[in-house]
Amino acid sequence: MPINRLNRPIILGVVGDSAVGKTTLSNGIAEILGKDRVAVICTDDYHKYSRAERAENGISALDPKGNYVDIMEQHLQALRNGKPILKPVYNHDTGELDRPEYIESKPYIIVEGLLGYTTRAMRDCYDVKIYLEPSEELRVDWKVNRDTSKRGYTREEVMASLKKREFDTVNFIQPQRTYGDIVISFQKPAGHEEGDNQHLNARHLLRPTLPHPDFTPILETQNGEPGITLELTRDRHGKPVDVLEINGNISAEHAKKLEEMLWGLIPEASHLRQRIGTIDGERNREVISHPLCLTQLLIAYHMVKAAVGEYAV
Repeated sequence: MPINRLNRPIILGVVGDSAVGKTTLSNGIAEILGKDRVAVICTDDYHKYSRAERAENGISALDPKGNYVDIMEQHLQALRNGKPILKPVYNHDTGELDRPEYIESKPYIIVEGLLGYTTRAMRDCYDVKIYLEPSEELRVDWKVNRDTSKRGYTREEVMASLKKREFDTVNFIQPQRTYGDIVISFQKPAGHEEGDNQHLNARHLLRPTLPHPDFTPILETQNGEPGITLELTRDRHGKPVDVLEINGNISAEHAKKLEEMLWGLIPEASHLRQRIGTIDGERNREVISHPLCLTQLLIAYHMVKAAVGEYAV
């Protein structure tokens, strides 16, 4: 495990709307950093109300008023100071609030959920902030598949829920995008087959709030084949940003070159190499998504650099 020269936990935020891939992304990053050295916290556990109570009072899970935001702040600050917390637990299967869970602070902490950047006090606790926004078409597909196969809803119920939550998505979730150091969007490429999540394009908006690696070496060795591109552009607010695009059809050879480059930049973590980028393919067998793998590794790179004291946060 790389030495943590800051002598405090390094905290990653992964924020986005429902069914954008927060848990999948977080699990792969935890694998890279070493699951025994990572605490994963879901801010959805801080709901004030059960599912039945939300239906009665008309407050959705996306509304800060329906969540204990002040307790989230306290718990993030405690974890950053190396102290344990007694985290609430929301049961997505039953919609009930379960017995709280004792969580010890660990060298790395991943905080994923809907409302992780809601307040300044919360945002100040993170070393690296990620915002996920896949294309809406893709998000709807993922939500329908997840909620019908794992949570017992019908497609009609899921679509009705999405419609009902549109106001809260626009007013409470999407404004958090502006705080992401990296904004990640997975998108379907042209000619994409339904259900093929292995070959999605990954678009990374890289803000200068973090010192990102130099991708020039890998850009110069692609020989015109589908791989990665890097472009300097401006975000929605007119501020300069880099946009890194990973083609969903990148070859295993080119993906390996970028992977090796990133591992070479974090020699402190070279012993942590794991099989990452796994998703469920046909018949529930695991397959490797190279864009997902490289995305997880890029985020882990930033976590390790923060841990060895190269980032002033």
